[in-house]
Amino acid sequence: MILAAGRGERMRPLTDEKPKPLLPANGIPLIDYHLAALARGGIGDIIINLAWRGSQIRDWVGDGSKYGINVSYSDEGSEALETGGGVYRALSWLGEAPFWLVNGDIFCSYDYVERGLADQSLGHLVMVPNPGHNPGGDFSLAAGRVIRRAEHTLTYAGVAVLHPDLFAGASGGKFPLAPLLDQAIERNVLSGELFTGRWLDVGTPQRLAALDRLLADE
Repeated sequence: MILAAGRGERMRPLTDEKPKPLLPANGIPLIDYHLAALARGGIGDIIINLAWRGSQIRDWVGDGSKYGINVSYSDEGSEALETGGGVYRALSWLGEAPFWLVNGDIFCSYDYVERGLADQSLGHLVMVPNPGHNPGGDFSLAAGRVIRRAEHTLTYAGVAVLHPDLFAGASGGKFPLAPLLDQAIERNVLSGELFTGRWLDVGTPQRLAALDRLLADE
């Protein structure tokens, strides 16, 4: 699943008329990088959630055939349901097996593959070294498990494998994913890995411009 429903407030005015996943980096919409990477990894069925200017994403991506994949949509209407609510609404499409979850406003060179979860795990987070805009980090890693501690922190990359059972105690509506991850950490059912390849949170016009320059120089 690709999360693509947000308003993109930090990216305004670029997102006033266009949804953030369609903003171009080196002439290519951000969402195309995700779809191509997932297709290379053999992930052939993708759900994209929609809200702000969602029809533009649907019109651009279509059924996914131009990427060699199958794309379906979870349309949340005029107001996005946030990360947790958006995934919860899409669970009926996602099925009963673990699934990839990718934030639409990142760029990364992570190699996707079909992946399960270890016994008793409800999720697996991809982590990156803390960027300048998040120096305090989000979580830490210890022996392959995600934990909370004050030192040696890492930043959640916006890439994860989640089990539908992570949402077992949730109900519909608008809510973030973070509290469910916190609960999983407390129960020690969340694994993780450190990714040191290319990654960028494309959350502001300045970061989008930096990514555009980086790709143009290649």
